[in-house]
Amino acid sequence: MAKIPKRNRSSSNGGGHKMPARSPRAGDTSADGRLTPQLLIDLRHAFQANPAYKLAMNAVTQTPVDDVALNRDVVTNTDFTFSHWLDDWAVTHQKQSGRCWMFAGLNLLRVGAMKKMKLKEFEFSQNYTLFWDKIERANYFLENIIETAARPVDDRVVAFLLSEPLNDGGQWNMFVNIVRKHGLVPKALMPETESSSSTWRMNSLLVHKLREGAKSLRELRARGASLEQTRAAKREILTVVHRILCIHLGTPPTRFPWQWNDKNRKFHRAGEMTPQRFARQYLTLPIDEYVCLVHDPRPTSPFNRTFTVEHLGNVVGGGIVLYLNVDIGLMKELTMRSIVRGEPVWMGCDVGKMMRRDLGLWDKNLFDYEAMYDTAFRLDKANRLVYHQTAMTHAMLFTGVDVVNRRPRRWRVENSWGEEKCGRKGFFVMNDSWFDEYMFEIATRKSALPKLLQKALELPPIVLPPWDPMGSLAGGRARVNVWR
Repeated sequence: MAKIPKRNRSSSNGGGHKMPARSPRAGDTSADGRLTPQLLIDLRHAFQANPAYKLAMNAVTQTPVDDVALNRDVVTNTDFTFSHWLDDWAVTHQKQSGRCWMFAGLNLLRVGAMKKMKLKEFEFSQNYTLFWDKIERANYFLENIIETAARPVDDRVVAFLLSEPLNDGGQWNMFVNIVRKHGLVPKALMPETESSSSTWRMNSLLVHKLREGAKSLRELRARGASLEQTRAAKREILTVVHRILCIHLGTPPTRFPWQWNDKNRKFHRAGEMTPQRFARQYLTLPIDEYVCLVHDPRPTSPFNRTFTVEHLGNVVGGGIVLYLNVDIGLMKELTMRSIVRGEPVWMGCDVGKMMRRDLGLWDKNLFDYEAMYDTAFRLDKANRLVYHQTAMTHAMLFTGVDVVNRRPRRWRVENSWGEEKCGRKGFFVMNDSWFDEYMFEIATRKSALPKLLQKALELPPIVLPPWDPMGSLAGGRARVNVWR
């Protein structure tokens, strides 16, 4: 869309005579900060004085703004060809849930499982990992409540814990915790239910019980109950949580026979399995050796240092959420190398920015909002984090890259939003300009890091507060599948 020229003409005020347009002045607000009638008149006249603004209004009141502001040059100059392309399978569908991190993790792991079992299509049960994350997360929350019981209920940390007792979001280390402790099962053994595909009602009921439980545990501690007595009361709360989960999601299998026909119709029988044995048998990636890299350019977040977020996790006694902050160029390089050697990459980003779902396209300049509104949007990536304008909201999988002169030009992304009206059968293309602005995190092998960064992982992590945006993927801002 062409840049709207700035104008300063007189314009009709609707009554037949001309009114001079003027910009609002500092004196247009009253001494106590209220908007004055004169300022409101001036704002209206300033808008009406510019025909281009009226033209934009006429377009946007009849057509979605993203259709009007869409940059056709970006659309026509982006294609879906890649020099390195890994996927040859159908996408999964998280439906009305915030399980993106879990789907992305299972999608990464299923690649090796399909190859090992010689299957064209295969999915691990996302409902199974959801069940165990919920019960573990409930226990983690209640332990945090016990730990902070001496603080007042309106203490900022306690208030934050109570604001998000349990949700669908998560992080790579939390995914590893679930797989390590509870294993995996095929999707056929614990398929989707209405509540796994649409989690909001189940979550609201669980949150009610957990807040009720938090009140009970805090009151017990206030009356001088011992830790042993308090944890006995916690067990009763968890009994109810487990019951609710079983009713909504079903009961997780503990043993099962496993046999299958491969893509050539050859029959295989592996015998009786436990979820832990199944995971050991069919996981081909050393997930315990993976580390999370983030790009956090805020001045308060030094590069080449580790971070964690206070009270962020899911399994008591499991691994902590740990990030290593690196330059965006290194993150790109490691992602590209992994794909070139044949391995997809788990990642986290701010999915909704400069994204067109039906086209399956991300680009920094996809929408020309500056021309549309005749204003500049000046916050850079660091300040968007500081001022709450960006955060990690979605996890997906890189499955391809287009490399030109040893540099990535665009990326192929496997999403978990299904195939309908979603890119190329659920796959998206990300131009490299978008990676710079809205990519935040990848999981990669520790051995892929330069030696100095491998040593940096041994440093004690800087502890960020629970509400820091680096924890958003595991919190309430994790993106449910609403980008329709």
